[in-house]
Amino acid sequence: MQINAKRVDDANAVVEAKISAALLKKKEDKIAANAAKNMQVDGFRKGKVPLSVVKARHGEQIRQDAEQEALKELFDATLIELDVKTDMVVGEPSISKFDKNDDGIDAEVKVSFRPTINIEGYKDLVPEYKTPRVLKKDVEARVNEMLKAVAPMKKVEEERGLVNGDFALIDFEGFVDGVAFEGGKAEKYQLEIGSGSFIPGFETGLVGLKAGEEREVEVTFPKEYNSKDLAGKAAIFKVKLHEIEAKDVEAAPSEEALKKLLPGVESPTLETLHEQVKEQLKNEKLAKLFNEEVKPKYVDAILEKIEFALPENIVEQEIDMQLRNVFAKMSEDEIKEYSNDPKKVEEKRDEFKEEARNSVKLTFLVDELAKVEGIKVDDQEVMQMIYFEAMQQGQDPKQYYEYYEKQGLLPAIKMSVVEDRLFTKIFTKETTKKSEAEEK
Repeated sequence: MQINAKRVDDANAVVEAKISAALLKKKEDKIAANAAKNMQVDGFRKGKVPLSVVKARHGEQIRQDAEQEALKELFDATLIELDVKTDMVVGEPSISKFDKNDDGIDAEVKVSFRPTINIEGYKDLVPEYKTPRVLKKDVEARVNEMLKAVAPMKKVEEERGLVNGDFALIDFEGFVDGVAFEGGKAEKYQLEIGSGSFIPGFETGLVGLKAGEEREVEVTFPKEYNSKDLAGKAAIFKVKLHEIEAKDVEAAPSEEALKKLLPGVESPTLETLHEQVKEQLKNEKLAKLFNEEVKPKYVDAILEKIEFALPENIVEQEIDMQLRNVFAKMSEDEIKEYSNDPKKVEEKRDEFKEEARNSVKLTFLVDELAKVEGIKVDDQEVMQMIYFEAMQQGQDPKQYYEYYEKQGLLPAIKMSVVEDRLFTKIFTKETTKKSEAEEK
């Protein structure tokens, strides 16, 4: 086999090769001989079937296997000639030429490698930004909201009607066309008014009702209601209000309540709660600032300033993916129009070329920066995140995870987590530097 491997740039190479007919025949004979050992043909003993018979029956498959084996040898020889290790190869080699003739095969193969990236100065590219301030009123509002959640309940003694935020102790029974329906009745049920726990119209229909009073509330079940017998139907609920309770927000929080809000803190205090809430609000504001303002500018800067060769086969794969997404939304007539016009397909590919190159470039940049910054996310952590998300949505975690796995989305999820942590770390370092400089 004659090969001539040439580096196009740091990330790509083109290999021209001549695979001789003699080499292909030798491989075909070897494959046929191995097949003959286990082949059973009438008139021949097992293991004694002539190669001519084997080739007559399976000639095309044997030729294809011989060509694949020759291509693998070509690939291995290319890496040796270019002095590149296998783990540096990215994507699948693409065959740009495969001409068969009497002398064998004239082939041209394009191979891509992981590029070498010089990220020097990446910290200097973080754009200027103002560290967000946390206002005292915002801290107070968040703390009051949290304290309300754990505040003790007290019975409302004054004679007044229900208002949003009250907890009503009620009996109720629902009727459709004058007939009580299953599951529509309860006694001494506690309902927070304004919580949206019941179907639309029920809670608002109770506003103003006083303890000891009864009322009929007219509602309509949503069309997408989980019970087909009730979906979209009008109903009347007969309700009796026993008593009204409300959160005692004026009561000083107990140690037990503070422990719920500050888990892990040995001696929780209101002061500690304020400090933690202030830090939490600061982090929330920073995350919003980073994602909406700092990150887009930083990404534009590193894409522009840090140059390196891109693996062309990965770029082509990215274009293919974007093209498939576009075609998936097209009508049958539009798809037929493209399938009959290769030039139009190429024009459409050109539309995605710049976006695809930037996407691939950013992927390699994030990968390199993550190594430098020590950002690691293992597969187990991704699984745990997906399981947690599934449980929050009331889904089966295993099925949820398997869906992402079958769709091939796990690498993208992992990449997204790495990217978020990476940029947050880089930007937070700069925030710390700015804060320290301001203090001096």
